[in-house]
Amino acid sequence: MRKAVSRLLMGGMVFIVAGLILQSSFVYAQQKVEPSNEAKWYFSPGIGWQDWQGDEECDDAFLLDARLGYDYNEWWSFEGFFYTAPYIKEKMRNRWYPKNDPNGSYREVSMVDGTPGEKFGDTFMAAVGSDALFHFTRWERLDPYLTLGLAASWYGDEINGHNFDVAIRGGGGVMWHFNDEWAVRGDFRAFLVGNDTEANSMIDAGVVWTWGARVPAKIVATGGPLDSDRDGLTDVEEEKWKTNPYDPDTDKDGLKDGEEVYTYKTDPLNPDTDADRLKDGDEVHKHTTDPLDADTDDGGVVDGHEVLEDNTDPRAGHGNDDLVLFELYIQFEYDKAIIKTEYYKQLDVIGKVLARHSKATAKVEGHCDQFKTTGHISLAPHNKKLSKDRAKAVVEYLISNCQIASGRLSSNGYGFERPKDPKKVDLVNGNPENRRVEIYIKGVDKTKAQLESEGYVIPEVDPTPPVPEKK
Repeated sequence: MRKAVSRLLMGGMVFIVAGLILQSSFVYAQQKVEPSNEAKWYFSPGIGWQDWQGDEECDDAFLLDARLGYDYNEWWSFEGFFYTAPYIKEKMRNRWYPKNDPNGSYREVSMVDGTPGEKFGDTFMAAVGSDALFHFTRWERLDPYLTLGLAASWYGDEINGHNFDVAIRGGGGVMWHFNDEWAVRGDFRAFLVGNDTEANSMIDAGVVWTWGARVPAKIVATGGPLDSDRDGLTDVEEEKWKTNPYDPDTDKDGLKDGEEVYTYKTDPLNPDTDADRLKDGDEVHKHTTDPLDADTDDGGVVDGHEVLEDNTDPRAGHGNDDLVLFELYIQFEYDKAIIKTEYYKQLDVIGKVLARHSKATAKVEGHCDQFKTTGHISLAPHNKKLSKDRAKAVVEYLISNCQIASGRLSSNGYGFERPKDPKKVDLVNGNPENRRVEIYIKGVDKTKAQLESEGYVIPEVDPTPPVPEKK
């Protein structure tokens, strides 16, 4: 029974982790993620307990282990590990043993061959291997994860007929992060050894140290104001700006706090001051865009959208490769994706632009507003699906009513992930401007102002009071 349960658990774990690998790899491949300045490597020593199945030839044993890990992205970490059981005792048990004993008696016999007396007495084990960890909330304090990996083990004496085995191991664990540098963890692993299906497992607990996550204070002798982290702000000024006097880059955006305050006038506590989805340091050093202007070239599309999704140049004076952005504030019925007739004239303008420019294509993006109703708050999965359905409704209208070929149109929905202004999210009163449809048109070779001068102007519609999105 225990072997069957072990086989079922291990098979399920392999299936789940393999599915997560495929899913997250696909999602990650579809997204262009800004490079992170976060510390990636960590070291984790611990202690644990090895549990062998009842018919194994040795008793359960105390373990010492150490892991070296690397955070690949927000979902995946990879660990190399070493663990050892320095003292493993041969398993003995009492058994009625009448052979060669005229009186018969209970004798202590070895699990190796069932005869009296120890065969190897005690021995040791050492193992190395690697695990892949799939995290659910990597950057939160509570950090649960699933694991799948391989382990190779050596024994000082033969156990179950061999000194060496290779095991597939799967399981899970959880970390609790006290801060960016220190955490504690607990783990469970089950093993599938070679062609054997022994129900062996291990549990362990340890600490996690992420090096490079904390910048130590550098106390220097100086005749002027103290600047412990040498970021261009004195410790007194750091208190004023609420930055970390022992971290030269408090918000981890690639700019020193002093540079942000005095040179670029950006917010040293906000890695993306202009809310364009590019870090301030990347705007300055990589893209040479303005970290205080979400749309550096004033083309109508924010810098982050150009860099991460459109592959266009966000800088002014570097070619007219911008997309034309039309924002439509369409009020849908509660929890529906049906376009009201009063908004048809707005969509007809888009249809005329695409009809006039036969090589142009359009991407339709739907966005919702995060709104708190009595006792409930809008939920991300529902709103994301709702925004996708509404974007599809716009595409379907352009296809059926404006005779635009479906191959020229695409759609996506982001729920309330991308508000117009992240600093003005109001869960109580809502932000109606967040509930919008954005249409990005590529291939017209004209600016939005030029199109509007030719008569392609989105007519205004009297807004109706916003209805909270379904929770």
